[in-house]
Amino acid sequence: MAVNRVPVLKRCRSLGLEPQYLGYDKKSNRTNPRAGKKMSEYGLQLREKQKAKFIYGVLEKPFRNYYKKADKMRGLTGENLMVMLESRLDNVIFRMGLARTRREARQVVGHKNVLVNGKGINIPSYLIKAGDVVEIRPKSKELQRYKDILEVTGGRLTPEWIDVDQEALKGTIKSLPTREAIDVPVNEMLIVELYSK
Repeated sequence: MAVNRVPVLKRCRSLGLEPQYLGYDKKSNRTNPRAGKKMSEYGLQLREKQKAKFIYGVLEKPFRNYYKKADKMRGLTGENLMVMLESRLDNVIFRMGLARTRREARQVVGHKNVLVNGKGINIPSYLIKAGDVVEIRPKSKELQRYKDILEVTGGRLTPEWIDVDQEALKGTIKSLPTREAIDVPVNEMLIVELYSK
């Protein structure tokens, strides 16, 4: 399995991203040396794709598969793509405040600590549906780790499409997210233009 070892702040700087979107409170004082240079149309499209891949922690092949699936669905391809990325299980755990970052959420899911509708799921890319109940398994709820995480993420706003009970480490998906509810700074139209060449 591929492991992402890229320093987060360095990658954020190169993509022009704020680390807060990934759950990091750190700030980088350095500037990107290529910041003032004009970019080609292809460069802009590629950067948007890399931004989306980096934020959600998805590699190239699965990302292309998401795009193909989104293209076959009804509605706008770009919006479908963003909704699919947002409804990944690791992202939902991050949005519920049960992990500080998406990488940590991926680890929480991978360690078999998450139940979806009472069933143990350890696949971070599992797509949740409206009405699903996502919770931390009872055996893991007493762990100090989750108490520490809730201290850090307690003030984080949870999106309106998830109903979260942080005391019980449990959440219900009220509906799938709309594009307006996704606060990720990605222009999905550029990704669609890139893949439709």
